[in-house]
Amino acid sequence: MSEIPETASDVVWQSSPPGSIYDYIKVASFSIGPDGLVDQWSRRAVDLFGITADEVRGKDPVEVFMPAELRPRGHRHVAEILDGKEWTGLVPFRMPERGGAHGVAEVYVMPSETESGERAALCIVVDVRALRRIETDLAASQAIFGQSPFGFLLFGTDLTVQRANQRFATVFGGAAADHRGRTVHDYLSRPEAERMNASLRRVLETGESAIDLQIVGSAPGSTDRRHWNINLYRVHSGTGRPIGVAGIGTDVTRRHIAAREAASARRNLALLNEASARIGNSLDLETTARELLDVAVPGFCDLASVDLYQGLLSGDEAPPGRGGSHHAEGYGGASADLRRVAFASAVSGTPLIATPGRGSADNTPTAVGELHHYPFNSPCALALRNARVQSIPGEEGSLVHSTLAVPMVAHDTVVGLVQFSRTKGSEPFGERDRALAVELAARAAVCIDNARLYRREHERALILQRSLLPPGDPEAAGLDIACRYLPGNTATEVGGDWFDVIELPGHRTALVVGDVMGRGLRAAVAMGELRTAVRTLALLDLEPAEVLSALDEIARGLGGPGGPTHSGSRGGAQVPARVAHMSREADLSEVYLATCVYAVYDPVTRRCTFANAGHLPPVLVEPGEEALLLDVPPGMPLGVGGEPFEEVEVELPEGALLALYTDGLVESRDHPLDEGLRAFRTALNDPVHPLEDVCDHVLSTLDTRHGEDDIALLMARIQGLSTEAVGDWRLPREPRSVGRARELARAQLITWDLEALVDTVELLVSELVTNALRYGEGEIRLRLLRDRTLVCEVWDSGLVQPRRRRARDTDEGGRGLQLVGLLSAGWGSRRTPRGKTVWFELALPDGDSTTEPSVEQLLSMF
Repeated sequence: MSEIPETASDVVWQSSPPGSIYDYIKVASFSIGPDGLVDQWSRRAVDLFGITADEVRGKDPVEVFMPAELRPRGHRHVAEILDGKEWTGLVPFRMPERGGAHGVAEVYVMPSETESGERAALCIVVDVRALRRIETDLAASQAIFGQSPFGFLLFGTDLTVQRANQRFATVFGGAAADHRGRTVHDYLSRPEAERMNASLRRVLETGESAIDLQIVGSAPGSTDRRHWNINLYRVHSGTGRPIGVAGIGTDVTRRHIAAREAASARRNLALLNEASARIGNSLDLETTARELLDVAVPGFCDLASVDLYQGLLSGDEAPPGRGGSHHAEGYGGASADLRRVAFASAVSGTPLIATPGRGSADNTPTAVGELHHYPFNSPCALALRNARVQSIPGEEGSLVHSTLAVPMVAHDTVVGLVQFSRTKGSEPFGERDRALAVELAARAAVCIDNARLYRREHERALILQRSLLPPGDPEAAGLDIACRYLPGNTATEVGGDWFDVIELPGHRTALVVGDVMGRGLRAAVAMGELRTAVRTLALLDLEPAEVLSALDEIARGLGGPGGPTHSGSRGGAQVPARVAHMSREADLSEVYLATCVYAVYDPVTRRCTFANAGHLPPVLVEPGEEALLLDVPPGMPLGVGGEPFEEVEVELPEGALLALYTDGLVESRDHPLDEGLRAFRTALNDPVHPLEDVCDHVLSTLDTRHGEDDIALLMARIQGLSTEAVGDWRLPREPRSVGRARELARAQLITWDLEALVDTVELLVSELVTNALRYGEGEIRLRLLRDRTLVCEVWDSGLVQPRRRRARDTDEGGRGLQLVGLLSAGWGSRRTPRGKTVWFELALPDGDSTTEPSVEQLLSMF
């Protein structure tokens, strides 16, 4: 405690700080002596009235300051004051030094006594104009502070509340005066209070305002989190001295909630946009499920899993969920078997967690790939049965605090269940989140159902496609054949590529490779129809160009009878003729256009006749030469029509290699067609002799990008019939040629050690030569061919085809072709460029011998 000064000289007088109220009010004073004249005149009076003390001392103040009309009343008041009466009032005055300007002074007159006991007066004068300005400022300040709709606080330099307005008191309780002396710790949590205090100190020390300071807290008696926007600025006195910090607070909780909802809506829209781009890029069920979780975690939730019905994964045709209760529920009322196909977690280092929806009896984690089911009363089973979202709260002590079990519904069919979970620290799921979860699951469900339908169609098309390809390794006379067929993988649709090896009369062989434009089940069906048509046309033994012309007509008519060409209906609504026609044209251009190369090889002459309908050219590799593309006019694809097809006949040397193929072997998105053809020819130049090895070498060498398209490869090595296996004779047109033909046939069969067939061949040759003499024209040609079977051909120049008929009982002839059909394994006729050929075929004795006709069969002809 400091010592009290002992003498007056030790007292230090300190003036009040600048900016006090007296600096604004401008209080002046003067005194009136017993004679009513001014005897004391203060310096403030000099400043206020603009008159020096010398000018006013000893003068009557009424005469000096007041106007003439007010002087009588002024003299009366002065007399009353000198009689000892106090007086307060407004006194108008003139300021001589200011050109006679008038003012109004508020005067406080207090009677006094001189040393001699005479009565005098002390006058305190205040400029009324300054008072009115202060009153106005105080009223405005009070209106702003007290009537403000915002919370208003004034902190002192010690950071305690000096003043609070009523709005602040309404929120935090009590009267406004009750908050004086409090600190921010009385209103906010410790972290928020320390942050607020730091901002107050910074504003007080630097003078820089704090704008949009966000503070979170709760009003007294409430647990609701409120958000306030605080603006702080330093307050100064009139001389600029800091006297505190003012704070204005606005409750922005609603704005914060609206902003959070808007941010949530933007996030949801962004998630849906991302889902549209990322979900469904694959036709694989498991991949689609993983794509869903890639979108949901961590953008929407912290943990997620996808379960699909096992029946759907195994290709069950029945709907696995809603619409088939026997699938939705399994044995004992539990859900049908599901397989966990995907799981994702945004929580680092967290293993698989227990599935909340499996019930209390089984709380073990479910691994990806594991087969499981949900108990009947579990939320997940309920979601699957009712096709509705179920909210599952987290169990005590669990990492997860909330889960949404969302059924995956596509076309009113439940295909599986997706679970979205949020861990502690994340906001719980709201209504917007539920809607987004349903939308995400629905989009994935549609993609999964589409993948399921595609897989079913793909499998059916694949089965159809396989059934239409030649079984086993094809065999042909004079040819060593090897083939490869590689379908597209499950990620691509089945194509319409096909190849065929068709045996023709005379040990000739038709080699066919084709490609239907388009993909899918319709392409496979169109391929089957065209392949069947090719085999049918080949049995007619037409020339290659004629086969393609007929096939072109068939291709153009494939879609014709299947639907209307001028109008149609879809879902009960009439489709305009032009729209139906355009749609139909699009379908035909996609499915029923095809390319095809058709070649007929004759092993006797080793000549091959080609015709091409828009297909890639065949490749020929002669012994010791480089592979070359055969110059076969490509023609138009099948189904276009309007252009005839050309034929090219090529003589193939012994040991030559012929390759027919589809574009999947040489065409890819990664390189041009010319480059693929060049690589194919290079691969064929490799001196690999076994034909099967050649096929494998080609497929392993070329960059085929297998899986992008079907690949068909048909290769044949030329091995013509030897001259010892052919008997060829020309006979004159005369009756004795019948006997000559029998003799030649008998001799040739004996040479071939086929004596067992001599009698049958002599009989049938006699019938065919006799018919040629009777109904044909020109020279007769007889040819016997021995390979896997025995073939006999009789040629003549006549164009009339033989016709088998049933002879009447009284007829002496007409039974020759019946006899040929009964005794041979097969017979027929075909046109040639210079006539016709009638043939029959017999099995060799060491093969499947022809059964001798019974007596009843022979008698039935007579």
